[in-house]
Amino acid sequence: MPRLVTFNINGIRARLPRLLEYLAREQPAIACLQELKCADESLPIADIEAAGYGAVWHGQKGFNGVAILARGDAPALRQVGLPGDPDDSHSRYIEAEAHGLVVASIYLPNGNPLGTEKFSYKLRWMERLAERAQTLLAEERPVVLAGDFNVIPEDRDTFSRRAMANDALFQPESQAAFRSLLHRGWTDALRTIHPDEPRLYTFWDYQAGALARDAGFRIDHLLLSPQAADRLRGAGVDKWARAEEKASDHAPTWVELA
Repeated sequence: MPRLVTFNINGIRARLPRLLEYLAREQPAIACLQELKCADESLPIADIEAAGYGAVWHGQKGFNGVAILARGDAPALRQVGLPGDPDDSHSRYIEAEAHGLVVASIYLPNGNPLGTEKFSYKLRWMERLAERAQTLLAEERPVVLAGDFNVIPEDRDTFSRRAMANDALFQPESQAAFRSLLHRGWTDALRTIHPDEPRLYTFWDYQAGALARDAGFRIDHLLLSPQAADRLRGAGVDKWARAEEKASDHAPTWVELA
């Protein structure tokens, strides 16, 4: 069964050994990466191709950046960036076709601190994503929206409601925008496979021994169109990768489709 993974790499050049280790061990058919933090021309594409993957990417020096990797295949680029804001210079969205799937790699704005333009930008960005998602649903094809959504959907998706109470990731407006996506016909793969798992986390901060305490939260999501959801067979979090030396603060999060 083809496995598709989303992985916020938190700096692809700094974490390249971890990425190559992961690709060699798990061999996902498709890998969606976020937070590349490097310009297009600096992406270590030769190393990625040597690992057996073709890639499309949308980089940005020092910040953001998204990519889609396909094993033994060259992803067919469909779109870079989201329409609706001609002044948006952030590299946060890329869409491609690979292995019979339409896939988007998404790095949604963080939105902190609250009460600033950054939070307004986050909510506007989510509106633009919802519009693109509607267009994709209309194609009636297997589509996966994969990435770091920077949204904690529910209370049970964080180790501490109190700790996150004033964080943009945990605000009612962010959660409502995420819910409205699901209500339009997208399936939250991880929660569908693990409906009752109380500690279903994908991110653990580097500070305060968060990983050892399992003080995490769930912000990396794989949303499936109805045609992809019909093929859903498994989903999970590769927490082992978060415990490696010089790891990203996110764990790879995956879905298996028949």
